[in-house]
Parts: sequence; C-alpha cells; structure tokens
Amino acid sequence: MSMGRSEILLVIAVISLAGIFLLAPISQDLSYHQFAGQSAKAGIANFWNVISNIPFLFVGLIGLFFCLRSVDLRARLSWSVFFLGVTLVAFGSSWYHLNPANESLIWDRLPMAVGFMGLFVALLCEYIDKRAQRYLLLPCLVLGAASVLLWGVYDDLRLYIWVQFFPLLTIVILQLFYHSQYCQKKYIAGALGLYVLAKLLELGDHQIYDLSGQMIAGHPIKHLIAAGGVMLLYRMINQRALT
Repeated sequence: MSMGRSEILLVIAVISLAGIFLLAPISQDLSYHQFAGQSAKAGIANFWNVISNIPFLFVGLIGLFFCLRSVDLRARLSWSVFFLGVTLVAFGSSWYHLNPANESLIWDRLPMAVGFMGLFVALLCEYIDKRAQRYLLLPCLVLGAASVLLWGVYDDLRLYIWVQFFPLLTIVILQLFYHSQYCQKKYIAGALGLYVLAKLLELGDHQIYDLSGQMIAGHPIKHLIAAGGVMLLYRMINQRALT
C-alpha cells in the first residue's frame, strides 16, 4: 500500500525531530545578547531594538481582529493564535531588548513559538485536512511552549530550533507538492522571502551598523522586515480568492 502525502510529511517530521536529538545539546551563545547600537534614547535602553517592535503590535492586532470577525475563515482559531503570538512578540521582544539576557529572552521566544505553531496548523488545515486544527493545534502549542521552557531550564536549544524551522520547511513542501483551494502562493512566497531576509539582517547586525555609519543596526531592521512578512499573510487571508 502506497504512502500518502500526509503520511510522508509525518515521517519527515518524526525523522527530523529524532535527528536533531541525535545532536549534542545546543546551549545559547551569550554573545547573541551583544547587539549593535545599544544606546538609550528618550530614557529607553536599546532604543531602536525596542521601538522597532511596534509594527508587530500593529499587524498582530489587525490580523487578530480580522480573524475574530471572520466567522467563515478556515482554520480561524489557528490563524487567531498566529496573530495573537505576533501581538505578544511586540511585548516580549521589547521586554527582552530592554535588558538582553537569557532570562528575558524566554519572553521573546515564547510568543514566537506560539505564533509559529498557529501558522503551521493553519496551513496544514488549508493544504492537507481541514480537521487538522481539531487534533493538532493544542498539541503543537504545548510542544512550542515546551521547547522554550526546555531551553530555559536546561539551556538546550535543540527542540526550539526544530519548532522554529520545521514549520518553515513544511510551508515550502506544501507550496511545492500540495494544492490549496486559495490563490495564495505569492503571499506565502513573499512572507518566506522576508523571513529569510530578516534572519540575514539579524546575522549581519554589527556589519550593517558599521556600514550605516553607526546610524542603524541590522536587528531593528529585522523587526520591520519580519513584521512586513506578517502583513503579507494578513493580506493573504483578507484578499484571497477561490481557485
């Protein structure tokens, strides 16, 4: 009996999760907290890294209110969880950047994990089975939260890395090999592209700060670009049409 595409995706999930735990525990590099351009302005420490979180609040609330009003939206609860996670990122990331440390980073990563899981389940509902939300949303949210708590307690990032990147891999697979009833590939491709750009800006935080004449660093630009990716997903569910 041949294996269906949903079963193949499950096998990839299990293999990738098992594979990451074959690696040695991955600790948080403390140099991660040493951002460029940490000057204070208007009495706010690390001003640009803090204030650049405002777009997350803006787009998160817009998306959340849209989901709450759209009673016919498929995977409505999962999309609501995604935008709620984005909204909470604005507060968690701001709190972290006021005093960058492992202890405050937990409050940045926890809403991100929630958001990733909400998006993951929402797209599974749209591409594979509309019942996925009923069976997967709660376990995925527990898994996402557990990945952050596991890192916070044991300083082991392995599960968190999987929670962050496996949903992104799944989204790519869905775009390539699955079909949705909605015209949305351009939005998802754009959001993925902006996410990759945001990660590159994060990695080039200090280099961008030097190239800009110490005017702006890569990390606050990362926040703006990532919020732009979320806005594309909001526009997708707001404007999409049946194929």
